[in-house]
Amino acid sequence: MGTFAMKKHQLLAWTALPLIGTAMPAMAQQAESGQRAGAQEIVVTAQKREENLLEVPLSISVVDGETLQQQGATSLVDYSNYVAGMEVSSGGTPGLASVSLRGISATTSAAAVGFYVDDAPIGSSSLYGRGSEMSLDLLPYDIERLEVLRGPQGTLYGASSIGGLVKYVTVQPDLEQFGVRGGGEIFMIDTAADPGWAGQVMVNAPLATGKLGITGSFAWRKTPGYVDSVNNADLADQNDVEQRGGRVSLLYRPTDNFSISLSGIWQATNADSAGRYAADLSGNRLGNGHSANNFVAEPFNASFDYYAASLDYDFGGASLTSTTTYSERHIQQVRDTSLVYGALFPLLTGGLIPAGITPYDNTVSLKKWTEEVRLASNGTGAFEWLIGGFYTHEDSTQDQTIRSYDMAGNVIPALDPLAIVQLPAAYQEYAVFGNATLHLGDMFAITGGVRWARNEQDFRQVSYGAIVPPADDPGTSSEDVVTYSVSPQLFLGENSMFYVRVASGYRPGGPNVILPGVPPMVNSDTLTNYEIGYKGALANGLVVVELAGFYMDWQDIQVATSFGGIGALANGGAAESKGVEAALTITPTSGLTLGFTAAYTDATLSEDVPEIGGFKGDRLPEVPKFSGSARIDYTMPVGDKDRVDFGIGVRHASSRLSLVESDPLTVSARPYTTVDANIGYMFDEHWTLRLYGRNLFNDKGERSRILFTDGLNIPSYLAIAPLQPRTIGLAADLAF
Repeated sequence: MGTFAMKKHQLLAWTALPLIGTAMPAMAQQAESGQRAGAQEIVVTAQKREENLLEVPLSISVVDGETLQQQGATSLVDYSNYVAGMEVSSGGTPGLASVSLRGISATTSAAAVGFYVDDAPIGSSSLYGRGSEMSLDLLPYDIERLEVLRGPQGTLYGASSIGGLVKYVTVQPDLEQFGVRGGGEIFMIDTAADPGWAGQVMVNAPLATGKLGITGSFAWRKTPGYVDSVNNADLADQNDVEQRGGRVSLLYRPTDNFSISLSGIWQATNADSAGRYAADLSGNRLGNGHSANNFVAEPFNASFDYYAASLDYDFGGASLTSTTTYSERHIQQVRDTSLVYGALFPLLTGGLIPAGITPYDNTVSLKKWTEEVRLASNGTGAFEWLIGGFYTHEDSTQDQTIRSYDMAGNVIPALDPLAIVQLPAAYQEYAVFGNATLHLGDMFAITGGVRWARNEQDFRQVSYGAIVPPADDPGTSSEDVVTYSVSPQLFLGENSMFYVRVASGYRPGGPNVILPGVPPMVNSDTLTNYEIGYKGALANGLVVVELAGFYMDWQDIQVATSFGGIGALANGGAAESKGVEAALTITPTSGLTLGFTAAYTDATLSEDVPEIGGFKGDRLPEVPKFSGSARIDYTMPVGDKDRVDFGIGVRHASSRLSLVESDPLTVSARPYTTVDANIGYMFDEHWTLRLYGRNLFNDKGERSRILFTDGLNIPSYLAIAPLQPRTIGLAADLAF
């Protein structure tokens, strides 16, 4: 993934970054923002209580799981362009992507956009867990909805959400009715030799009616590869991906005012190689146009285990909620860096050893505990309040190894290992927070909140090898951070509201690598968002509008830079992002929905940042200036029990830079405009047959484009993460 902090020639293994790293709303059944015909409200939990979307004073998109399945969407990449202001820079496989919101992208391997599953954060909060690149792509079969919160969410959601938050809300057990749902799918990707397939099943069972229920699901998906290699004929269609996931949730409600929820999620992703193309320095794609230039396979294997226990007790005037979670993530990725480091063999040995092959193995493990307790008022009185406390502890390891082989695959003893780096780290955080809304009559309200957090970190760097100095050094850090939010609201009726929002967020700092001249600690970077918006359901809910204008001030940006040729971290400079986001949903007649989104984002440096070769006014990377979408969805009953669903959508994103604009190694990814369509027929309320197509006209646009240099910082080749080629799928589901 590209980050404007990361220049390819500065990547040495003992930095906090990977060694070679990176130089829609649902409209068919439910609109992104707004309501179905008849003004049925959409409920969200963005402020950690159930509320009507149109009454929440911040910019939110909602994507429901059923619509993801109808459209054949299975990952963040598939639906991000239907969410205003959201951009996903893909690393070529599910689970390997960097997410940005409102122009705020990752500048180190620490995340700038947070991820939650229900009530708990997932992913690393430290600088050394590759949190920015390891996104969570849950299979949609057991997802009730996604909530995408734009702008910093530091008050209620804490660290690492300066750009916003992606929140998975999972399906909860039904305590009254037994149900089974299952389905299968087959699909073809243009240029892939084999078809892909998927199967899934979900069961809900009341074990004691009204008191105890359980739901469980399992999904298995195999996506065929379509990327070849110009340097190894055995690596044809090398980027096939297999995903398996399961979930179990148990809900016990012994009384009307007390409930216990237990859940577990297990998911694995295994890709034989990354789905990226290679191009020469003029942008001409190599080989057959869908080829990489790797000599050896580049597998990506990731597993995610998540366990949660939640207790809720209603005292009458207030409710107490406790949520405890434990999660583990293990990721192993191999990248072929032969054109970066293997090309240096003659230089390192005075010409004695010719260029060779250097596979780079990066293994990341994360174990994370979280606990949150909060007490919140009940009802809709004039004063609503919430107070809480939060604790997390995580242990992460990052092991990086570069091996040295000749072109025949034999170990080169004089250069092997080229580099071994180990970066174990521990992170713990304590926080207290509060949020309240005061209603001043029917027209006015003001919402505000504050959070105090303290994090303490330990870190160790261990390194040795032919091109890295030996080291075994510890580091520590601690810091206190305060974030806040305030949002006045003006209501012009039951479903029409203007709001102003000022909110702050932060991304934790941490101990730096220990080298002469390098600062011992990197401080938090902070972001303050100024926003004015309007939400309204007009004409009895037939027209729904959401509009927001924002200005974001980003200070003390964490960047990767060079200290005497050695890669390390620093705080450098400031940036700003300003723009407008809009969503419009029109339901002119029963069953017909027209949906539109648009985002204009002007994200630039607001001062010179010499650490990354940037100047005031430079565009930030990974951010399209314009993105938008349009969808038409139609549902028509056939007889008493049958139904036809039809949808067609267009999504667009303008070009994106790989680094800041002034960096001489910056390249620009192609813009894209794609067309998606789906049609489904439901028989007798139980059987559903669906046909879908994504990228129907095979647009050649790119999710990202990165310029790689060799070990002497000489431009070598372009790596391109393309849009997935045209994909046509047929699926069948049975539910009863």
